Amino acid sequence: MSRPFTPRQAPSHSFVRVNGKIRAREVRVIGSAGQQLGVIALGEAINMARAQGIDLVEIAPNATPPVCRLVDFGKFRYEQAKKDKDAKKHQHANKVKEVQLSASIDPHDFGVKLSHAIDFLCDDMKVKVALRFRGREMAHQEFGFKVVQNFIKDVALWGHPDAPPKLIGKGLNVMLSPHPRAKRAAHPRADSEGHVAPNVNPHVESEGDEEDDSEPTPQSPKKNGKVSVNEGEDGKSFGQNPFKGLDDKVVR
Repeated sequence: MSRPFTPRQAPSHSFVRVNGKIRAREVRVIGSAGQQLGVIALGEAINMARAQGIDLVEIAPNATPPVCRLVDFGKFRYEQAKKDKDAKKHQHANKVKEVQLSASIDPHDFGVKLSHAIDFLCDDMKVKVALRFRGREMAHQEFGFKVVQNFIKDVALWGHPDAPPKLIGKGLNVMLSPHPRAKRAAHPRADSEGHVAPNVNPHVESEGDEEDDSEPTPQSPKKNGKVSVNEGEDGKSFGQNPFKGLDDKVVR
């Protein structure tokens, strides 16, 4: 025995009744200029729309009586699609991006991760900062907490932590939320018109440039938009492996 065929149905939010597909006897009509025309019989409202060369579109089917508008259906669909697109632009805060750190992260890697986090926060996205301790790093968790606290400090102009960093198992996590646009600092790479320049590696030389034998200094962005090495209270960069000194002591 064959199964009955189930016809495909358009989503309820995208289905709009137009002209003869409207099922009410009377409708409340809104004119093409936005004026209220009152409650009119369906046949009279359709004739009114045909006389103006436009359509009768049902915009509030659950109202009593249903509300219809005199408008060109193609223009109506275009305006509706534009509204939906604008509404999606303000839904970035629901998205969460993850940035992974380590207790012995290099200064240059720290700067890259920080730059990505600033990009996400400026796009109204939440950022989850995750740091995982590996092996012997669990015995010196203070280094990991220092890296995360320093990361939070450097993104303070663009976002704030929802709660203090929390250690769960071998991972240290914290969630960052963007500041409101009015209270948020400008993007570090934005020009006067607000356009953001692409993030280009400054150490890559273009053709024709003179070769430089000196090693590039690892850099990372700070609050004021300038690029500088991220240093701690003792003057040592957090990116240097803090466990190297512990290994030297063990060998000696």
